[in-house]
Amino acid sequence: MAGQEPEHVETSTLIASDQVEGTSVYNEQGEKFGKILNLMVNKQSGQVEYAVMSFGGFLGMGEDHYPLPWKTLNYNTEKQGFVVDIDQPMLDKAPRHNPGKEPVWDATYGTMVNSYYGIVW
Repeated sequence: MAGQEPEHVETSTLIASDQVEGTSVYNEQGEKFGKILNLMVNKQSGQVEYAVMSFGGFLGMGEDHYPLPWKTLNYNTEKQGFVVDIDQPMLDKAPRHNPGKEPVWDATYGTMVNSYYGIVW
């Protein structure tokens, strides 16, 4: 019906960004790492470059935000969440920022984040 918003916009290959935000992120062992906070979209290509994962803290206080290259995320239908091949020691050393202190999302930062996860641009 015209003017009505769909309850859930998802196809076999596409999903609405608001359905991704809040989705849980797990490691390969099934441990929950965090949840997707938002997506970083390349203005020129229109492609999602990163999912920013929130992790740690309590009720939003003391959490860190981790940019995860989109290529590192694999959707698992059973978990209804994303699985990443990252363990706790790797996450402990991963690029991150505090809420409200976002980095400058430029090529230098992108190269550093992608290099950390072994992604070549």
